[in-house]
Amino acid sequence: MENKKRALGKGLEQLFDLDSLNVDNVSEFEKQIYSNTPGEEIIELNIDELRPNPYQPRTVFDEKSLRELADSIKENGVFQPIIVKKSIKGYDVIAGERRLRASKMAGKKTIPAIIRQLSDEKMAEIALLENLQRENLNPLEEAKAYKSLIETLKITQDELAKRVSKSRSHVTNMIGLLRLPVEVQEMVSYGQLTMGHARALSKLEGDEEIIEMAKEIVENKMPVRDAEEVSAKAPKKQVQIRHREKNNEYKYVEDLLREKLDTKVKVKDKKLQISFVNDADLNRILEILDIKE
Repeated sequence: MENKKRALGKGLEQLFDLDSLNVDNVSEFEKQIYSNTPGEEIIELNIDELRPNPYQPRTVFDEKSLRELADSIKENGVFQPIIVKKSIKGYDVIAGERRLRASKMAGKKTIPAIIRQLSDEKMAEIALLENLQRENLNPLEEAKAYKSLIETLKITQDELAKRVSKSRSHVTNMIGLLRLPVEVQEMVSYGQLTMGHARALSKLEGDEEIIEMAKEIVENKMPVRDAEEVSAKAPKKQVQIRHREKNNEYKYVEDLLREKLDTKVKVKDKKLQISFVNDADLNRILEILDIKE
């Protein structure tokens, strides 16, 4: 028993090593938990005592898929225990929220569970990686999860990218979606707009323009390529008019920096102005410029 616990602890230490963590480790994490847990440690917990992982990034669940799982649980029970952490009141779900939700649908009062104590940081990592691995997150949920992990773990976008086995540009692009108007973010969340559409919209200036374009994309079922072409043309027209009027000799500098930093840039009176919308956006720009805090 003691040997099993020591082996499990070593596995977790390796699992969450910064240099080795990748999305495949989530399945390995669960396998290690199950294979190193004696049968007597799998207990039935009252569903009313459980609450979802507070760091769960997913906000939209597929009702049809949940119903199918609920029907299976009603017929055969829960084959794989969920993993939980003891909290002040009841338990927090570390892994297995879909099984919990489906069990509630099936009318179950209890669910098999394994209790393990992990830090909040590890819970946040597992919640994100579990969903990324199974491709259950929509783009906005993924973006919010990245932002939450960066703030919770106090790490850079580059460090996060290594942890989730994604490119730094992917993480940067996803977080950039959070600068879209809320109305447009909701369109992305509910599948009305794809990630490609959202990226094209993020190139536009002004919320009204972005919202108007988003509605046009949805109404006309506009392909991503067409949306990219429209968004690429719109800013150029505005920039050309603005710079003709002001005779800005640094227009080419603004254009280059705007493209590189994906934000508004202004050169005026021998001063360079770079716009950002919040601290996360500022950190994103600093990382692109390779400026360390």
